[in-house]
Amino acid sequence: MRKNNESRAYICHTYYHAYMAAMKELAFRLPGPADVILSTMSNDFESLPDRLEASGVFRAVYMFDEKEDVTSAKVMSHHVDKGNLISNMIHRIIYTRELGKLQEPYVPVDLSAYGDVYVFCDSDPIGYYLNYKKIHYHAIEDGLNSGKLDDQAHLSNTTAFGIKSRLAGTGLIFMECGYGRYCLDYEVNDISANHSVPPNVIEIPHRKMINLLGQKDHETLARIFISDFNELEQYVNQSGQAMPLAMILTEPLCSLDVRRQMFADVIDSYKSTHQVIIKPHPRDMLDYALEFPDVYVIRGRFPMEVLNDVPDMRIARLVSVITQVDDIDFADEIVYLGLDFLDKYEAPEVHRRLDTLQVGQGK
Repeated sequence: MRKNNESRAYICHTYYHAYMAAMKELAFRLPGPADVILSTMSNDFESLPDRLEASGVFRAVYMFDEKEDVTSAKVMSHHVDKGNLISNMIHRIIYTRELGKLQEPYVPVDLSAYGDVYVFCDSDPIGYYLNYKKIHYHAIEDGLNSGKLDDQAHLSNTTAFGIKSRLAGTGLIFMECGYGRYCLDYEVNDISANHSVPPNVIEIPHRKMINLLGQKDHETLARIFISDFNELEQYVNQSGQAMPLAMILTEPLCSLDVRRQMFADVIDSYKSTHQVIIKPHPRDMLDYALEFPDVYVIRGRFPMEVLNDVPDMRIARLVSVITQVDDIDFADEIVYLGLDFLDKYEAPEVHRRLDTLQVGQGK
């Protein structure tokens, strides 16, 4: 189904997506130009587009004002439980078309003109648009091993999954993560680190890409995504000489008050033995510098994987709640707190959705 040209487009919804798109370009060095399209639906990319353009990794950077279904009363009128499977399916067919059609005035380029289209998180409206326009594309997992704690396709279609997946294969309705008619393949880092996968899943390990990068590539990635690169490098090199460094990765979990308490507890457990650094998640809007003035807070929004690209970056301990940290090279020790820790702060059913799904499937 690949078109007879070598151009590529990457559609990204997060800083992590943009980072992986840039890494793929630098690692594989495919022939032909590549463009990146940044959806503003769930992220403010601030000055990242300027740095992406200046890097020369992509031919062009486009912004996409992607529209959620809730922005259209017409679309949402078909997103209501009608009381029986047949009625619901008829309205879902209409919903699929209308949500795709809603995007048409906002898609900044003709996606059908590219040889390959890569989409991170095709569960967002762009997936419906590609289905509506009958454009073939490659889906890429939302985050590193995101299928370990989530299964978007199954969780969104817990009733009559088999029927819905067959309908999705016809294009009448849309399903994400490899089940749509026009999805050529679903790319993941590690097939075994997924709850379940579609038949067209492919495995492209991040480690393979990392190993293909040269020193100049790492520096390019670091300077694209870390706006205060020089300040961070200097702080880590100086502070690490006094006490071992512990970097705590925040995440947009729980309510703000609960999140504040959770990370205060984590900081308290390390501050007597380590110099603590807070690395905020790009979507975490809690002001950690204000809340914890005695802790160094990294400024700017970027995925923590970028710290692999900082020359001589070295910390003693990296602490994560549920962020997957399999490909981290800059930490001597990784502490993964996990769902049991999160259970203390948030109702388990909020973040253990797969447990219910597995019980329902007899697993």
